[in-house]
Amino acid sequence: MDARVRELVKATIPVLKEHGVALTTYFYQRMFRHNPELKNIFNQSHNETGKQPVALAMAVLAYAENIDDPSVLAPVITLIANKHASVGIRAEHYPIVGKHLLASIREVLGDAASDELIAAWGVAYGALADVFIDAESKLYNQACNADGGWSGWRSFRIIDKVRESEEITSLHLVPCDGGPLPAYRAGQYTTARVFVPELGVMQLRQYTLSIAPGAMHFRISVKREPAGATTPAGRVSNRLHDFYKVGDMLELAPPFGEFFLDETHDGPVVLISGGVGITPMISMLDRLVAAAPSRPVQFVHACRNAAVFAFGAHLAKVAERNPQVRLHLFHDEGAVSAPVQAGRVDLRALAGEVLAEGADYYLCGPVGFLEAQIATLHELGVESAHIHAEVYDTGGIAT
Repeated sequence: MDARVRELVKATIPVLKEHGVALTTYFYQRMFRHNPELKNIFNQSHNETGKQPVALAMAVLAYAENIDDPSVLAPVITLIANKHASVGIRAEHYPIVGKHLLASIREVLGDAASDELIAAWGVAYGALADVFIDAESKLYNQACNADGGWSGWRSFRIIDKVRESEEITSLHLVPCDGGPLPAYRAGQYTTARVFVPELGVMQLRQYTLSIAPGAMHFRISVKREPAGATTPAGRVSNRLHDFYKVGDMLELAPPFGEFFLDETHDGPVVLISGGVGITPMISMLDRLVAAAPSRPVQFVHACRNAAVFAFGAHLAKVAERNPQVRLHLFHDEGAVSAPVQAGRVDLRALAGEVLAEGADYYLCGPVGFLEAQIATLHELGVESAHIHAEVYDTGGIAT
């Protein structure tokens, strides 16, 4: 991109700040009207609630603001590339998206969108698309060339269905082809592809592999998402809870994700989760006690009450058998008994145990929970390089 292209892209920053969401909302409507097959890839619930247009608007704005040095966006690009690979976005999709994005800029901005501006954004989009295509190609190659790996979708059979709490149910899955499973990193996720009759399309949702690597089967632990004041009930999560049973088949993508346990370190580990954010922590905990029993582990988890507390019996068993593991469990409401404590997580009160030289902190949960815990860790002197976090949102992982 030459200086003129960058200048024109930066000139659109004020417009993107004011009208970015309107632009991206129009873009999705236009793209799905002309290419309805893409509804099978994109989360339709997030489009209905406006989350997807807002996320894209923020991404486009961030790209424009950093057009002189897009390398600062590398962590975000890695995150999005993993998400794209998990849902099967391929190189051939980028020209379709680009066509509708440029057309949307022209149609929404009208006379303000000169031919030169559209051409500049075309160059900028092409450069970014090439970055994603390259990153995703590497992920696809790694996934399908790994022992037991594959490309695209693979059929799995449900061999067990376990109710972990009032909200969370686990599905245990093995490949229908009888082949081996690939290695993955504790904390990574797979993507389930489910047909949703009321939408008439396939829908894709990411779910953590809530079992440590090396098992003979996969396990995903799905939270049933109820309807909210402004959001419908989770279409995929409720379907998995209500209609899928032992013996049924479910299509899965290979494991992906940049949030995982760093096994090159040998220092203490602090696992902090809220709600269904416990699922990657279970995988990490089980991996740690099996492969690195010398690493001290502080396991901090919060949920609303005992009825929605998942994996409680498993955690108690792990802690009993592994003295290097300490549990710090909290319920916001209801009666509690040891080792569970009443109230919310307060890392300041736990500082004597969770603060340790060289410790790595892994956090997963809702946005507000993560913001509060990360802010406290910073107050306690923990550097960002030691903090690894992932947000859980309705239906699964929000990246």
